[in-house]
Amino acid sequence: MGIVNVTPDSFFPGSRRATEAEAVEAAGAMIEAGADILDIGGESTRPGSDPVSPEEEMRRVVPVIEAIPRERGIVISVDTRKARVAQAAIAAGADIVNDVSGLRDDPELARVVAESGVPVVLMHMQGTPKTMQDRPHYSDTVADIISVLGERIAVAREAGVAQDRIIVDPGIGFGKTVADNLRILKAVGRFRAELGAPVLIGLSRKSFIGNVLGGEHAPLRVEQRLAGTLAAHAWAALGGADILRVHDVAETVQLRTMLEAIKTVE
Repeated sequence: MGIVNVTPDSFFPGSRRATEAEAVEAAGAMIEAGADILDIGGESTRPGSDPVSPEEEMRRVVPVIEAIPRERGIVISVDTRKARVAQAAIAAGADIVNDVSGLRDDPELARVVAESGVPVVLMHMQGTPKTMQDRPHYSDTVADIISVLGERIAVAREAGVAQDRIIVDPGIGFGKTVADNLRILKAVGRFRAELGAPVLIGLSRKSFIGNVLGGEHAPLRVEQRLAGTLAAHAWAALGGADILRVHDVAETVQLRTMLEAIKTVE
């Protein structure tokens, strides 16, 4: 899943696309590099970020979704917490709704997803993007996240979303400490086993990688985190992750190809 941010403030400057033309060009490059899914977002959810209005979010994402070439069978995901944005994006051609709030922030979004029949990604987040890194705490990181995701699955099912339309995301970096993120990665397989849903992992270039590699007092900058990202992606893939949400599509496709070659050699 390649990340296309139509935003001025996403945490990785290299992922920001200021105009529709820039976003469509980036999407085309990701398709050429081998992306299976493109995740189009119009609102940054980095730590400390403020929300944008549904109107602004729609202005950013809908034209991009409409303009992305579909002849290669690319799947389009819309990264939104808002029912109105999701509805407009689905009408424009989006195939998946990726909700970082797990259908928590907008009660109408569950209905939109159920009525449209598109798959939904339910992500775990402790708090909100504005507050989520203010001292996150868990009794048992993985068990607590699985419990909350189980509750969000129940909300989706009650609204009429089919079980086979649900994907879960443990929410690396969303209300998590460095150790919490590492615990999630170490236990990736538990999420699918205990929740009965495919697992999406979104860790690309996140701050915990910079902290692990550079130390708490001299963390690596986001531009320096590619090697650490690829290492963590390899671990996640080997651990059972079904979807990797990435900034660096070409490098991740190479990683996947190498893993498959090793796995399938006789």
